[in-house]
Amino acid sequence: MHSPRLTKSRNFLTSFALLGAAAAIPLRADVTIARGGRAEARIVVAADATETERFAASELALFLHLVTGADFVVGTESGNAAGSRLFVGEGAARAADPGFPADLAAEEIFVAAKGSDVFLAGGSPRGTLYAVYTFLEDTVGCRWWTKTASTLPSKPTLRLGGFVMRSRPAFEYREPYWYEAFDPVWAARNKANGIQAGGGDREGGRQVYQGFVHTFYTLIPPDKYFADHPEWFSEIGGKRTGQDAQLCLTNEEMRRELVANLRLLLRQNPKATIASVSQNDCAGYCTCPACRAVDAEEGGPAGSLLRFVNAVAADLEGEFPNVAFDTLAYQYSRKPPRLVRPRPNVIVRLCSIECSFARPLDDPRNKAFFEDLEGWAKIAGRLYIWDYTTNFSHYVQPHPNYSVLAPNLRLFASHNVQGVFEQGAYQSWASEMAELRSWVLAKLLWNPNLDPARLRREFLDGYYGPAADKVEAYLTLMEKALARSGDALGCYSPAEAKFLSLDVLRKGWSILESAERKARLDEYCRRVRIARLPVAYVVLARWDELKKSAGSGWPWGHDRAVLLDWFLKETRASGATHISEWQSLDDWAVKGGQRK
Repeated sequence: MHSPRLTKSRNFLTSFALLGAAAAIPLRADVTIARGGRAEARIVVAADATETERFAASELALFLHLVTGADFVVGTESGNAAGSRLFVGEGAARAADPGFPADLAAEEIFVAAKGSDVFLAGGSPRGTLYAVYTFLEDTVGCRWWTKTASTLPSKPTLRLGGFVMRSRPAFEYREPYWYEAFDPVWAARNKANGIQAGGGDREGGRQVYQGFVHTFYTLIPPDKYFADHPEWFSEIGGKRTGQDAQLCLTNEEMRRELVANLRLLLRQNPKATIASVSQNDCAGYCTCPACRAVDAEEGGPAGSLLRFVNAVAADLEGEFPNVAFDTLAYQYSRKPPRLVRPRPNVIVRLCSIECSFARPLDDPRNKAFFEDLEGWAKIAGRLYIWDYTTNFSHYVQPHPNYSVLAPNLRLFASHNVQGVFEQGAYQSWASEMAELRSWVLAKLLWNPNLDPARLRREFLDGYYGPAADKVEAYLTLMEKALARSGDALGCYSPAEAKFLSLDVLRKGWSILESAERKARLDEYCRRVRIARLPVAYVVLARWDELKKSAGSGWPWGHDRAVLLDWFLKETRASGATHISEWQSLDDWAVKGGQRK
C-alpha cells in the first residue's frame, strides 16, 4: 500500500491516497454558502457538462436547499457579482482556475474550498457526482440510510473554512448486493457501482456485464448442441453428459463456437465492459484424458479453466479491447494453478462460499481460503472477490457477521483485489439487518479503513433514533452469543445453530420490545418491528422444542398462530417476498411458517 503523498498542482495543494479519503488539507478560504436561509452562492456547470455532471449540480442544489432553506441557482455563467461559487465538474472547475488537476483517474474525486469558491469534480464517469456527495456528507452532514430514510441537518447559515481533498476508491468494482441497495439513486449517493447496486444513466451508469455468472450453458446450451456434439460437454466416469455438469475445456471446436456466440452477444450489448465465461453452479468438471492431463500438470481444475478463458479472451480482445473476461475461482476451481497466469484482460473472481463468517477470512478457521487468496493475489492482475454476507437458507434469521465485514475488506484491499461483490439477501425486503449492512458495506467498499464501530453507531442513531442504544445492545448480544458458541456461521447456517439458544432469544426479544417502546415515532417503531422479526422467525421455526424447555419463562404466548400472524403482518407490510433464497414468503405462510 502506498502512503499518502502531497503534491502541488499550480494553485492547488492536493492530497492523494490510494485507499479512501485523504485527510483534508487546510487552505485560506472564507466561503459562505447561505446566510439566514438565503443563498449567498451559485452553482456553476460547464456549458458542455455531461448529463451526470448536471445531475450532480441538481443534487447539490436540492440538498443545500433542504439543509439551509435557501434556493440555489444552477447555471453556466460564474459571473462577476459578489458571492461564492460552487463549480461542479472538471470543465467548470478548470475554466475557473487553470491550475485545477488535469490527471484525475476514473471515479477519483477532488473537493476543495479555496478563496470564496468551492470546487467539486472528479474523473469520469461518476467522479463529479461522488465529489458532490462527499461534500454533502463530510462537510454539510447529509446521510442517506436507505432509499426512503435520510438524515439532513438544519443549517440556515452555512459557512466553510478552506480545505482540499483528493481521493479515489479502494476498489474499482463495489457491489453491496442487497435488495435494499438496488435503488440507483441510493447507490450513487453511497458510491456503489455494481450491476444492481449501481446508478442509471444520469448517475453515470454502473458496471455492465454480458452474462453475470455460471454462463457455460448459456454460451453452449446443451439443448442446442449436446445431441450432435456430446464431446463438447463434460466426460464423467467415462460418459459425456449435458446435465448438471460443465464443458470439455480442451475441445477446440467447442471453444470456437463459444467465441462466436459470445461475439454476437457482445455486439448486441455495446455497453458491456465485462463478459462472463464461468463454470455452472455445480460440480461435474470434465475428466476426459485431455482435460485430466492439463489439470494434473496445473495441480487442479483451475488449470484447464483458466487456459480456456485465456484463449477466449485472446480471440475476442481485437474486436472488444475494452472488455474484460470474467471467470470464477469457485469450489472445485478455487485453488490457483501452478503454471498458467490470467491474461491482462481476464478477471478472476475468488469465492468464499465454504468459509466461516463468524471470524475474519484470515483466521485459522479459514486457512484454506486464505491460502488461495494469497495464491491468486500473486498471479492475477485483476482479482475480484465474491463474498457472502447473508444466510441463504434463512434470510430473516439472526446472522451476526457484522464485526468481520471491515476486516475482510481490508484483507482484500491488502491483497491486490480490484473488485468486491458482497452477496446478500438480493430478492426481498425485510431480511435481517439489511439496511444496516447495505449502508455499512457501501461505505467500507469505498474506504475499508473507516472505523466499523463508528459507522454502525452512526447508522443506528440515524435510522433508529431514540431506540439506537437498545438495537445496539441486541446486536452485541448476538455477537457475543456467536463468539461463545463456536458456530461457524456459514452462509447456510441452520435455525438450530447453538448461538440461537432459548436464553439468547428471550433476551433479544426483551431488548427489542424495550427498543420499540423507546422509539416513540411511528416510523422508528416500524423499523424496530422489522428488527424484531429475526427472533420471531427462529421461535416459529423451533416452537415445540423451545417451548418444551422454557418452563414458565416463555414470552411469546401460548398460541403459535398468534405469533405467526404478527410475523406475516409485519413482513408483508414491509414488502417482503422471500423467506430464503429458494422459498417465497407466501409459500412459507401456506406451509404454516415451516421450511420446505
